Parts: sequence; C-alpha cells; structure tokens
Amino acid sequence: MAEKADHEGRRRQIAEALLRIAETQGLQAASMRAVAAEAGVSLRLVQYYFTTKDGLLLDALARLGTQLQARMERWIKEAGVPPTPRSIVTAILSCILPTDAESRRITRTYAAYYTLVLSDPGAMEKKGPLQPDLLEGFLAKQIRAAQEAGEIAEGKDAAVTAAGLLAMVNGLGSSVLGGQRSGEEAVAILEYHLGELFGAGSR
Repeated sequence: MAEKADHEGRRRQIAEALLRIAETQGLQAASMRAVAAEAGVSLRLVQYYFTTKDGLLLDALARLGTQLQARMERWIKEAGVPPTPRSIVTAILSCILPTDAESRRITRTYAAYYTLVLSDPGAMEKKGPLQPDLLEGFLAKQIRAAQEAGEIAEGKDAAVTAAGLLAMVNGLGSSVLGGQRSGEEAVAILEYHLGELFGAGSR
C-alpha cells in the first residue's frame, strides 16, 4: 500500500507541475523536460510514469476536473440545505467565474487546454468527455427539475439553455481575466440572467 501511495504521489507531483506550467505559460511550453524541471525530478522519472506527453496531458486534465468538481461541491453545500435546482445552478455557474485565486487558476488552466485543441485539433482525441460536456448535461438535468417544479417555463429547451448559460459564464470569465469587467460585475450579470430564467415559470 505504501509503495502504491508513493507512486500516486509521484504522478500527482508531475501532473501538478504540468498544470502550473499550463496556467502561467500555456501547454506549448509544457515539454516533458520543462515539466521535469518544474516538478524537481529527472526527465527519466517523468518518462517512467508517463511514457507519452498525451498520457501526461490527459492525467493532468482529469486532476483539474477533480479540482473543479470539489469546488462545485463545496459551493453547492454552502448554498443551503436542502439544495434546490436554482441554488445548484447558481452555485455551479458562480463558482466557475474567476472571482478568487482558485477559480482564476482553474479558468486559466482550462484555457490552456482549449488553446492546445484549437492549435492541434487531434491533440486530445482520446480525452473522453471534457468537464464542460459533463457540466452541460448536469445543468440541463437541474433545469428540467426546475421546469417540473414550475420555476422555469416548460417550453424552454433544457439542453440548449444549459449550453447557453455555460457559454455565457465562459465569456464572462474571459472578460474578467482580460480586465474588461470585475468579478463582482460578472456575478451581477449572471444573477440578472438567472433571475430572468427562473422567473419565466411565473409569467
């Protein structure tokens, strides 16, 4: 068990080094040698645990998704008990906005992966579903639950609405990181649109 734990610790150390490079320099700078230097280990050790860069990229991406998932769970828990579809949707979308150090780090790192895919569409072919794909499905489920509760108009397409909300938050996040608006302004815009959405059931 101790040996297995040590192996996992090494893999995590290396993957987190790649994520730090991705956040600050972009994934184009994340060569295996650069990752080894950032992690404080030998190139040979990186190659031992990750025989290919694609394998390292995917492992690090999965860990980034786990970090975002943990953040969402905390925000949902803090939104109140019992959670409602509205509180869940609000918590998830709000916690994605880059309004603190953790969310800014996560947003910048995901942006590095998006940039990689844009420059090399085949780079992540074996990735499986990305976090945004999973999020859209989960948000759509909450929107359907809100429709059943009469909080959102039944005529709205839940999947399209979820995709639009996530796209809006991603755009707001980019505008915050780019200095166009503050995090507080982005949250206010999100709350306005959620108020419109959840008020539609009563109109």
